[in-house]
Amino acid sequence: MKLRLFTTTTLILISMMLKAQNPVLIPGTLSGTEFTLNLQNATFQFYEGINTTTMGANGSVLGPTLIMQKGDLVDITVNNELADTTTIHWHGMHVSAENDGGPHTTIDPGGSWNPSFTVMDKAATYWYHPHLHQMTNKHVSLGIAGFIIVKDDEEALLDLPRTYGVDDFPLAIQTKDFDDQKQIVVPSNSDDVVMVNATIDPYLDLPAQVVRLRLLNGSSMRVFNIGLSGNGTFYMIGSDGGLLSEALPLTRLQMGPGERAEILLDLGDMQGQTIKIMSYASEFQDGIYGATYPGMNQSMTLDGYNPNPLNGNNYDIISLNVIAPTDNPVTNIPGSLVTITPWEESASNITRDLTFSPENMGLDQLNGNFLINNTSFDMDVINYSIPLNNIEIWSIANNSAIAHPFHIHDVQFYMLDRDGNPPPASEQGRKDDILIKPQETVRFITKFEDFANDPVPYMFHCHMLIHEDGGMMLQFEVVDETIGINDIPNGKGEMSIFPNPVSGNETTIRLSDDNLKISRYEIYSSSGVLTQRHNAENNSPTAKIKLGDTKPGLYFLKVFTAENVFLNKIIKK
Repeated sequence: MKLRLFTTTTLILISMMLKAQNPVLIPGTLSGTEFTLNLQNATFQFYEGINTTTMGANGSVLGPTLIMQKGDLVDITVNNELADTTTIHWHGMHVSAENDGGPHTTIDPGGSWNPSFTVMDKAATYWYHPHLHQMTNKHVSLGIAGFIIVKDDEEALLDLPRTYGVDDFPLAIQTKDFDDQKQIVVPSNSDDVVMVNATIDPYLDLPAQVVRLRLLNGSSMRVFNIGLSGNGTFYMIGSDGGLLSEALPLTRLQMGPGERAEILLDLGDMQGQTIKIMSYASEFQDGIYGATYPGMNQSMTLDGYNPNPLNGNNYDIISLNVIAPTDNPVTNIPGSLVTITPWEESASNITRDLTFSPENMGLDQLNGNFLINNTSFDMDVINYSIPLNNIEIWSIANNSAIAHPFHIHDVQFYMLDRDGNPPPASEQGRKDDILIKPQETVRFITKFEDFANDPVPYMFHCHMLIHEDGGMMLQFEVVDETIGINDIPNGKGEMSIFPNPVSGNETTIRLSDDNLKISRYEIYSSSGVLTQRHNAENNSPTAKIKLGDTKPGLYFLKVFTAENVFLNKIIKK
């Protein structure tokens, strides 16, 4: 166990003020329409001469940046060379649930997964990472994560830096905990080592012109309060899911785990100077992971959290050395960017109320699990069935003592308000991840479009990975009610189910071919576990399906005749 004394903390603070020594790692890129990711066990030298056990994609840590074009049909192969089962989720991207890479879409050791989808997203910075329930934190902390840059025609018309590794850089900011042997500790609340792109004490040489930085908070738990040394101004041009309407001058930007931001720095008259990106954690209110006290009540403790030189103190993230400009540099910060058109509140079909709460109340609540709507994650329970094309307002009240970053799959949303007040300008673009402070209520509006009736659900959850793995996650499906739930993937003829969704304990199936006789049927959970098997009572093309006391959610119905097997979905309300 590491010895954490005041003197150790002081020494670390002094060392953090010294000049950074390591050039930041810039991930390689893959572009086009076909991508292959090989997930692998490895070692990596975070500290010179010391091998640390890691995981990576196409390398020993992190993964390549995937560059995609809106409108392209992309084919991805993910090969799992790990000893663990895992998944890969395309965080922030609008894809069907079966391509989303959530916890249901597992890749066994030695197996492969081959999603294929049309890129429908706007130009922005997205990312990918594992999402296996109860293993997400381990796989991300050990190194599997990578950027996705989506380009589109609208962004291409703007005078913005976009030459990767020259004036356009991805920066994944993370904190980790290392033991005495310099091995990564998972899980841990003692993350006292800051890194950017897997580089400790990093520096980056930037040309004396306007440059673009794509920031990602890839940490398991920590919130950053981004600013420049000397309180310099930077310009935010993009949030999670797209560009803003105009370049926004800022001196601070709060980023919770999973959030992204694109910023511009105007370095035109700074050649030969060095500035730093910092986290001004001394400015955090209590109740944020990164503040002096992680809970609203200063008597609340979180195991391993203190002492830590990062908590409640300002610290450096990366040093930026300004060098000579490139040929044909971008020299001006643009004015207007893109048109943003949020949905009107009056167009909403429904408002859903969600609450965050600790599983156990009291001063030790931060060490326990957290719940959404007083419910913990269950792979076999669909928490919301959402009609296709619904416009919805989600109102989320954080009734716990610590801030939680909320992330939803499938969609981008627009913030409506925080505690009834308009969101800051930095939160008025497209978002999929938002930090909700303790005892705060936020509202957003979104639309569930394009994809429905998939065999697996989407997730929504806290993106503090210890909380997520502990069950602070629920799931939803999108249902096309205009055509019913049925699909016919196999068998001759058609099978209908009525009623479906099912509000009672039974429903009726009928085969359109009267010559086929139903012999038996099986019911499977949404994760593929067999829950019931029954013989048909009358050996006819019609049969009663008994659901009994099954929980509400999505199920698969497998129907057998002598000649065919039919598969359909059933929703139990």
